[in-house]
Amino acid sequence: MRETVTHLPAADTNHSVNANDRAITALVMLAHGLVHTYEMAVPIFVVIWLTEFDLINLGIAQFDVTTATVGVIVTVGYGLFGAGALPGGIIVDRIGSRRLITGCLLGMGGSYILLGLAPSMVVIALALILWGISASVYHPAGLSLISKGVEQRGTGLAYHGVAGNLGIGLGPLVAAILLLVAEWRTVALVLGVPALLAAVYASQASFDETAAVTTATDGGSKANSGIDSLGEFLSESKHLLAGSFLFVFVVVMCSGLYYRGVLTFLPELLRDLPGFEPIPVETLLPPTVLSALGIETGTGQAFKPQDYFYAGLLLIGVLGQYAGGKLSDRIPVEYGIAGSFLVLAVLAVLFVPVSAIGFGPLAVLGALLGVALFVVQPMYQAAVAEHTPTGTRGLSYGYTYLGVFGVGALGGGLAGSILAFANVTALFGTLAGIALVAVLAGTTLARRS
Repeated sequence: MRETVTHLPAADTNHSVNANDRAITALVMLAHGLVHTYEMAVPIFVVIWLTEFDLINLGIAQFDVTTATVGVIVTVGYGLFGAGALPGGIIVDRIGSRRLITGCLLGMGGSYILLGLAPSMVVIALALILWGISASVYHPAGLSLISKGVEQRGTGLAYHGVAGNLGIGLGPLVAAILLLVAEWRTVALVLGVPALLAAVYASQASFDETAAVTTATDGGSKANSGIDSLGEFLSESKHLLAGSFLFVFVVVMCSGLYYRGVLTFLPELLRDLPGFEPIPVETLLPPTVLSALGIETGTGQAFKPQDYFYAGLLLIGVLGQYAGGKLSDRIPVEYGIAGSFLVLAVLAVLFVPVSAIGFGPLAVLGALLGVALFVVQPMYQAAVAEHTPTGTRGLSYGYTYLGVFGVGALGGGLAGSILAFANVTALFGTLAGIALVAVLAGTTLARRS
């Protein structure tokens, strides 16, 4: 899920973007886009894993491959993506952003290479674990690099956010298109190469990580100086969670749980609905194109509408990001949070009955869902800034990433278990309940304000 920190003070805007700003912005755009490309391509592969593998063999125990067990595997990878945010923020203050981003890119590329070589679900699990650990350090490293190195900070953050959204939407779309002409392991191998090349670029790119420090400081606050000891970390955390931020933390956890819960198995859920039947590729393309792509007739390769529906839902989220940011400047964000999650609760309740009507109505609901999923992000980011002291702002965003990516990762396992032991109606009823908890937390924040 793309995360942008909007509270940082603006730097001097009286001069044009310089070469250092451009070099840093290019790097963080590339890395941010790849992080979310790999993140959101996983559900495309989940559908294939559920049909290709029958057993998870751990040696001392064996488990059937079901939505529940695959959900647990995906949850572990996504959970590590969030869990590493706090230590990542501490590490970046010690070794700098360049080395951490380079390591992140190497790890992500290596994880997809491992995924492409995976002979079993156990190796797939190891690949997702490697991806989660590697990707977890990006957000604190990337945002720290922008805040310390980019003088035109607002511009850098804007381009950073755009790149994240493109990765979220185009990642699964590219994966789906590649799956038309190649086996899933080959697709994973191909996807792993850009991160390895980006790691080489990150290690060689010329820029000054601290070029903007003298012109854009934060008064020596704790957010910039970092945590120096375990005791200080515990003390600052206790102070932070004793105030209004506790309710913001509830909101971001609900956002992550809903996000993962609705998206992890969405392509699988759509697969059996009317209008999502696979379409043979040979019926869509002329023979000359099929020959050029190396596709032989009768091979069974098919266009899968659910993958493109999923990618389109994520791409339309760009509108939600824009709308959420604009609304955050015009209305109290606490009421915006409550209203947005109320919409998400209604959409969850409507999903099953609308999906039974047909493709058209479901496409409309999917578009609304795509916007609503992302409109809440700028709002809770603004709420973090409004309900935390400046001195613990960095720690506040560390906890925010932990809530969205870490705790939120449990949504994938929760969704898989519900689908395995109950049904789709129970899943979306649960998601509606999660959204209503966020409504309550947002309303409480508004009253406290």
